Amino acid sequence: MKKITAISTLALAVIAASPAFAADTEWFVGGGVGYQNDNVKGQYEQNGEDATYQLRGGAIINDHHRLMGTYSYMDKSEQNMFLASYDYLLPVHQKVNLFAGVSAGFADSEINNDSSSDFVWGGQVGAMYKITDNWSTDLTYRYLDQDYKENNTKIDYSQQVVWSVDYHF
Repeated sequence: MKKITAISTLALAVIAASPAFAADTEWFVGGGVGYQNDNVKGQYEQNGEDATYQLRGGAIINDHHRLMGTYSYMDKSEQNMFLASYDYLLPVHQKVNLFAGVSAGFADSEINNDSSSDFVWGGQVGAMYKITDNWSTDLTYRYLDQDYKENNTKIDYSQQVVWSVDYHF
């Protein structure tokens, strides 16, 4: 049921923002680095803390809606994650936006030679600072529910704190 709710929310956000593509759209690409903690339980319980590296790209529509695709990698769980995200941007200053949104996608994780590709979904909050017309940076906290269950081991959820830099064109 949680999966259906997350997918529905993401689909509605994309559909609602689609007419706005004809309006003011700003495209961007970027990358980030941060900290990720996977809650790993079961037979191969481990400390799931490690660095995460991310590449991302997307569009900001009408200054308030951000659609984004993100690839992230974490070495500890040999985890490759692919996410689609929607954020609502709330301007609080000329160069500062706060944001909150939802993400959904899949993660390919390997723990003790057991690999699995599983659905992930969750949400994020953060702040974005517009450095210049072409450059911005943001700090994001993201919580993701994961469905990894292999060989009596489970990744219950992941938490990320990521600092990113984006180029806008």
